[in-house]
Amino acid sequence: MDEEGYVFVVDRLKDMIVSGGENVYSAEVENAIVRHPAVASFAVIGVQDADWGERVHAVIVLRAGRTLTAEEVRKHAKTLIAGYKAPRSVEFADALPLSPARMILKRELQAPRWDQHDRAVQ
Repeated sequence: MDEEGYVFVVDRLKDMIVSGGENVYSAEVENAIVRHPAVASFAVIGVQDADWGERVHAVIVLRAGRTLTAEEVRKHAKTLIAGYKAPRSVEFADALPLSPARMILKRELQAPRWDQHDRAVQ
């Protein structure tokens, strides 16, 4: 919010990953991942890829006592969405960064993966 009270949207307006010329909407991938019973919370982001421009990357927090591998995440996603939309990389975390409104801060997940590169997150 600026000094005059105007609110500006700075995140999630364009939550799309362009991978190999294909548009992948993170919400579609997230809708597939959420259906896995081992997943407690997650975020899907685009990270830089030398061959594809960007690739679909999932950061997942598991439910207590559950286990899951990156390959299991990919296989699960491919049963619900096109294979090229499935996460090409997966990482597991203890927690995700949250705003005061309890929204996942994807920009904080993306920043360290793009800081070293020429172009910014699209």
